[in-house]
Amino acid sequence: MEATQRQEKQFNVIPIMISLLMAGFIGLFFETALNMAFSDLMRVFYINAATVQWLTTGYLLTIGILVPISALLIQWFSTRKLFITSVIFSILGTIISAIAPIFGILLMGRMLQAIGTGLLLPLMYNVVLVIVLPKKRGTAMGLIGLVMMTSLALGPTISGLVIDTLSYHWLFWLAIPFYIIALLCSVFYMQNVSTVTKPKIDLWSILLSTVGFGGMVYGFSGVGKGESTSIVIVTLIVGVLSLFLFSTRQFSIKSPIVNLRAFKQPMFALGALMVVVNMIIILTANLLLPIYLQDGMAFTALIAGLILLPGGILNGIMAPINGRLFDRFGPKWLVIPGFIIAFVALWFFSTIESGTSVKVIIGLYMCLMLGTSMVMMPAQTNGLNQLDADLYPHGSAIINTMQQVAGALGTATAATMMTVGQQSYLANVAAPANAGNIAASLTAGVQNAFIFAMVVAAIGLVLAFFIKRVKVRD
Repeated sequence: MEATQRQEKQFNVIPIMISLLMAGFIGLFFETALNMAFSDLMRVFYINAATVQWLTTGYLLTIGILVPISALLIQWFSTRKLFITSVIFSILGTIISAIAPIFGILLMGRMLQAIGTGLLLPLMYNVVLVIVLPKKRGTAMGLIGLVMMTSLALGPTISGLVIDTLSYHWLFWLAIPFYIIALLCSVFYMQNVSTVTKPKIDLWSILLSTVGFGGMVYGFSGVGKGESTSIVIVTLIVGVLSLFLFSTRQFSIKSPIVNLRAFKQPMFALGALMVVVNMIIILTANLLLPIYLQDGMAFTALIAGLILLPGGILNGIMAPINGRLFDRFGPKWLVIPGFIIAFVALWFFSTIESGTSVKVIIGLYMCLMLGTSMVMMPAQTNGLNQLDADLYPHGSAIINTMQQVAGALGTATAATMMTVGQQSYLANVAAPANAGNIAASLTAGVQNAFIFAMVVAAIGLVLAFFIKRVKVRD
């Protein structure tokens, strides 16, 4: 234990965490911020909704492809080089996006941003697992949760404010100073925290991983964006088949790209599943509520963002608090009540109507964000704690990859359930083209999608009863 403590003291934990959290905040901010600018971008570049959605689909695809091979990159390159590279890619992508004269260049900038974020996310978790003692990991992971959820919560609100007062270009220009600060901190303070072993690179695994995860993310995203059914089915089949071959190959080669033996640890496997369930709940709500607040209740984008802001901020504030509670009491007494609170909030959301009070929506969303915050960090940290040190990069890569796939799966399924609900309602009314019936169909569709989220939360609650605290030695 004393040796471990001496090892921990060799790291400049505070400046390292500042560098990671600042870059992570801006990277995740852009996952939600740019959506609010889609209307402006469609007008400026003379493109339609299907085209502009590639700014999100391309971003998710890039991260979905890059994150699975991050475990290999962490073993090939030093922490310092990887972090500096991720920030440089982010800065280049942000500048290109800010000055892009045509949509194609804007998309290229967006993909470069995604490369930076895709490198950063697994690296951030791996660094924390190495430099922070197990008894303090809950608190450290809570800080990451604070930054992640606050950035996602502030994204739509800040974006709406900037677009209304300035222009979408300023979303990018305002981010650059923060990236530069993170870069300077990394140059002076970032240390190498993992051992560079340079294992053999298996090109077939990289190819199968790229096609598999890329196909899954694209396929699920295509469902939510109204892509051709045949394209979606073919893409998903190719993705699933590639992932099967990829998984089989990882068990048969000496140096796997992603060591799937991490799933042999029951609490890691359970924690990863609960993270997926939690991400589906969060992203389903974050898809449905902005649509309903704007199209069903006639609020502006900025007002809709402000309505959701208190819940997002509460989620961020609770992350470090839940981290401390996890360190003290373990995961069970957080994840079980968390899923119960989320389930109840989703049940009330499944009865939402155009006349529902704004105060009620704010309160329910705050409850939902409280519940999900009680699940995310404890489930993830408890699972990673069960892994040996040599599996940390692989565990981080697995969870981050599953989060991206869950994001695509959750939003696609929620969008499909909403469409099914709308079509079912209109099929049973005399005048489906009537404006009142169209508005009512949106309500029915949103209610239907929230029932889907409620079922997912119920599955999470069942899983939560099997979680046990992992005992780790310092």
